[in-house]
Amino acid sequence: MSGAVLFIKDNMNISSSQVEILVGSLNVCSLIGALASGKTSDMIGRRYTIILSATTFLIGSLLMGFAPSYPFLMAGRVVAGIGVGYSLMIAPVYTAEVSPAMTRGLLTSLPEIFITVGILLGYIFNYALAGLPHHINWRLMLGLAALPAIAIAYGVLQMPESPRWLIMKGNIEEAKRVLRKTSDNDDEADLRLEEIIKAAGSTTNWKGQGVWKELLRPTKPLRRILLAAIGINFFMQASGNDAVVYYTPSVFNAAGIHNRKGLIAVTIIMGIAKTFFCIVSALFLDNFGRRPMLLLGTIGMAVSLAGLGLGSMYLHNVDYKPPWAIALCVVAVCADVSFFSIGLGPITWVYSSEIFPIRLRAQGTSLAVSVNRLVSGAVAMTFLTISNKITFAGTFFLLCGVMVVATIFFYFFLPETKGKSLEEIMAIFEDKKEETIER
Repeated sequence: MSGAVLFIKDNMNISSSQVEILVGSLNVCSLIGALASGKTSDMIGRRYTIILSATTFLIGSLLMGFAPSYPFLMAGRVVAGIGVGYSLMIAPVYTAEVSPAMTRGLLTSLPEIFITVGILLGYIFNYALAGLPHHINWRLMLGLAALPAIAIAYGVLQMPESPRWLIMKGNIEEAKRVLRKTSDNDDEADLRLEEIIKAAGSTTNWKGQGVWKELLRPTKPLRRILLAAIGINFFMQASGNDAVVYYTPSVFNAAGIHNRKGLIAVTIIMGIAKTFFCIVSALFLDNFGRRPMLLLGTIGMAVSLAGLGLGSMYLHNVDYKPPWAIALCVVAVCADVSFFSIGLGPITWVYSSEIFPIRLRAQGTSLAVSVNRLVSGAVAMTFLTISNKITFAGTFFLLCGVMVVATIFFYFFLPETKGKSLEEIMAIFEDKKEETIER
């Protein structure tokens, strides 16, 4: 969308406000998918929920690609947004429930890695298609997303169901077969099976009933879990990363880069940096732990946003745009998304899917992701308006302050979960003494 919107605005003759609504509507509407995804996955299973998500992506992409008018374009964006809500909850939950404890950080980071790869591919296709006629190029930029949606739906059919969901449905033998495929040996599989059965208790034929009552009237341990899960999802989007990704061409345009292909080329550089550091984070997450990587990421983002604010402030106040100031902005944006990819990007999904107890995991993660989507939509739909009032520099200084607050919050409220089974993690929140030791 970041590249397509440059051409949609001219081709459909829409205002900046309509652009903000178009861009931000995906995140707001993903709230619907996020809220529905937990209950859906408890009822029909994790695999079929992923297929449902892929189907909405397919429909949304085709609607946007063939849209004859702005309302049709918005309709496609809304449908795709619902799919985003489903996928952002179910992908990390499914991965966490299938993965062994020692590699769960890496494996649960894979959704974020491939989101980042998808963003990079989007930038590359934007650049490749930008030279086509303006009434065609943006349609291809948006419509081509139908192809990976088809691939996802087919691929998931070849994958096993979550063993934890199978046990909650009373299908222990099938769960045992899945665990034997995803464990190093049979002894490990039997131990994991025993832990899951113990955590599930007497739950059979589970359909997610009664979960929202527990979430809205939480016990003290569950309150700590909700605070951690909702907090990390809130700060992930309050960091402004989605807005930076969407509006990077506008930011660089204000910085003095006016050629459209040049604007998109710079976003490719940003996408490469973002992808590289996301992979680095995933590879080291199970070695260094969640907290150190998260704190490194938020501190780095705060410094990067301060640098971006300084560069933007200088460029805003001069007529001649010196190359060093433009370079500072480009480097600062790349550093900001890189530190996001080290910390908040992958770890938010890893952490959110780890800390809820088995009965509450899908719908608890659904609640946390709903906050994520709500904040993301609010930031995306107000970023340009706020920046027009206080300048891009003022906006970046504001986001820098948010990252300072996030660092303090993560230091005091997020315990380490590295190397623990999903069933062991719950004990950290139940036992305050153990939580202190882990910190």
